[in-house]
Amino acid sequence: MEPIEIFEKGTVEIIRKEDLLKKLAKKKKLRIKWGADPSAPDIHLGHCVTLRKLRQFQDLGHAVVFIVGDFTAMIGDPSGQSKTRPALSKKEVLKNAKTYQEQVFKILDKKKTEVVFNSKWLSKLSMEELTKLAGQFTVSQVLDRADFHDRFLKEQPISLHEFLYPIYQGYDSVQVKADVEIGGTDQKWNLLVGRTMQEKTGLPPQVVITMPLLEGTDGVQKMSKSLGNYVGVTDSPEDMFGKIMSIPDVLIKKYNELLAGLEEIDLSDPRNAKAAVAYRIVEWIHGLSNADKAHSHFDRVVRNRTIRDDDRNRIFIPDSNLSLIDIVKHTKRAISNTSASTLIKQNAVRINGAVKNDGKEIFSTHMLKVDVGRYYFIFICKKELHLE
Repeated sequence: MEPIEIFEKGTVEIIRKEDLLKKLAKKKKLRIKWGADPSAPDIHLGHCVTLRKLRQFQDLGHAVVFIVGDFTAMIGDPSGQSKTRPALSKKEVLKNAKTYQEQVFKILDKKKTEVVFNSKWLSKLSMEELTKLAGQFTVSQVLDRADFHDRFLKEQPISLHEFLYPIYQGYDSVQVKADVEIGGTDQKWNLLVGRTMQEKTGLPPQVVITMPLLEGTDGVQKMSKSLGNYVGVTDSPEDMFGKIMSIPDVLIKKYNELLAGLEEIDLSDPRNAKAAVAYRIVEWIHGLSNADKAHSHFDRVVRNRTIRDDDRNRIFIPDSNLSLIDIVKHTKRAISNTSASTLIKQNAVRINGAVKNDGKEIFSTHMLKVDVGRYYFIFICKKELHLE
């Protein structure tokens, strides 16, 4: 397979493909830019869609410039969201940035990755310089961005500082002299700003590659920690395998194409197809032996519905009543009331075999058998009780 075919596979759009072909024809090492704001401590499989593409560039001899958005994370970018993303403190950002770097190198080749923090240049911009950069774009151009446009029509607030975010991201491309920038489809407008700003400063414009957004375990929403529908890179192999097995069958093909990369997969048998995809992803992140253990654990605990004393599926709670929402949160299948409520409304929660859909219902039984989704089998019991 030719390099351009590898780079093109699984992408939504390449702007402009002819420019990428010209760059590749020069046989020089390209600088592939990927920026991430450390707005949360962990990355998930949604991020890995882009990371996998970056690794493909590295495997063919190119360098990745990983921009840690420590400056922009303190501003907040609402791309793909309906409201401003909360800004973080410097301390929070640096703490998250450390874990980001540890996690991305599960996938990227550290020797072929240059890590830079955009505060290095953005924090030094004078008011005069920032004003000149902002003057390169009009308000109408910024409002063309889908999320801004939707919020404007709905009369939802848009802060002025949010208009500056794509300008900062574009300026990053100028500073690192990126040949290519890769990001999700929700970042397309921002990526194009980088291309425009490079042209205005006399640099060859970067090629923009957009990647599809990955739906989470709910099968509907974009994978997100805030929605609780994510599969984290730091999840244990068993949890990762189980979460992937919980995705709707309709997503098996997409997870394979964007993450697993299996050449042959029999979609007529969804359970086995999903297990093959889950195994390959766990192997990719955690290694072969851990993938074997995760698969065995899933078969024993979920398919065969058996629980042993050494299983982490046992959760001990204080001697108190619990609402259904709290029970779901205890299983760690959801991290917020909102994400727990979503699972409950989808009839994804069963207590002692019965579907429950009232999140406020209180359970005081000494021992509960709880199923969340299609893959997780768990007991919740009092500390003083013992399972046989």
